Amino acid sequence: MADKRSWALAITVCVAGFLWVQADSITETPAGQMFVYELHREIFQSEFEPLHKLFGHIYNDPMVFKCNKERFPDLPRWLRFTQRDPYENGFLYGTPLPQDQGKNIIEIFVTNKRSYDTFRERLVINVGPPVKQFPYQAEFFIELREIEKVLPAVVQEEIKRDIQHLWGTGNLEFVNITSALDRGGRVPLPLPGYFEGVYVKLGSDRPFSKCMQRLQTTAHQRECESGGKLTGDCSTCTNPANCISWCRSELFDLSKPVPPAPVPKVGSGVLEWGGEFSPPESPPDRDFFPDYIVTVIVPFALALILCVLLAYIMCCRREGVVKRNAKTTDLQLYHHHTIQGNANELRRMAGNDRQNVDRPRQCLQPLLMAEQPMAGR
Repeated sequence: MADKRSWALAITVCVAGFLWVQADSITETPAGQMFVYELHREIFQSEFEPLHKLFGHIYNDPMVFKCNKERFPDLPRWLRFTQRDPYENGFLYGTPLPQDQGKNIIEIFVTNKRSYDTFRERLVINVGPPVKQFPYQAEFFIELREIEKVLPAVVQEEIKRDIQHLWGTGNLEFVNITSALDRGGRVPLPLPGYFEGVYVKLGSDRPFSKCMQRLQTTAHQRECESGGKLTGDCSTCTNPANCISWCRSELFDLSKPVPPAPVPKVGSGVLEWGGEFSPPESPPDRDFFPDYIVTVIVPFALALILCVLLAYIMCCRREGVVKRNAKTTDLQLYHHHTIQGNANELRRMAGNDRQNVDRPRQCLQPLLMAEQPMAGR
């Protein structure tokens, strides 16, 4: 009985492990070639709503993808992810190098923005050894494209056909696709007709055509620097959005071996004898009195003159109360001295106890009495 239970447990574990392996998506790519994996929203839509077709509902939910290497917070150094909008597919893309060979397990988390359900999937990328050698490589800049619009296989085939006609060979493979923003380009305005631009690099084992070899001439460089009309542009594009910028194209000839860097000479490890240390002589004596006069005496003298001038203006140039009263008429002085008394009298009259307030005095009576002698003169 115990043997049957152990066998059943073993079979269950094997079946569970088999199903778990089968649940992972496995893909392979050789080193040195462009790898693109598209995350289709339609495939994950059935994971969130498995019975939606039975009830006649077809959903088009926005989804957000997040990718990282298993047990790591980010992706491998050669792999990148992009998704422009939750209603668009996501792309994993990059070019693995020979030192990146091996198994890469990528965790893909999908979030449904309508129901906020989350689904997890694993993608296993097996990077193998290089299959083809590309000693001749060329990089072209497509100004009217964005990285999400170039990664689909259909668009890549369109670009490859145009480059095949320019190169004169059909043996071409994509080596790399990079957004201009990753090269230090500026973020375009969010308006129609503005694009970020994309760099595409293709490789082949066939040499460059005569038309492409013009990119390495000095005449081509002078024409690009002057900004005039280009005479050597022989590129064609069936789709205007795939037209390349001839001045921003570059050729890489890897067929010629690169000379190794010179090996540094190994010395004995002992510094050479430089003789006895001879300290510098003491500097000559310097008279700091002129500097003292310029930095201390002169500013102090100027400040003293300004203080004396300000004291003269504030103290000696004042008019004074006596001199001011002598120049003021008696009528104005009388009005000035009686303002405060009249104000206090008005406050008392405005109070609650009006019966105890004296009758208002004739304010103009003293003025009339003072004006009578003046009228008699």
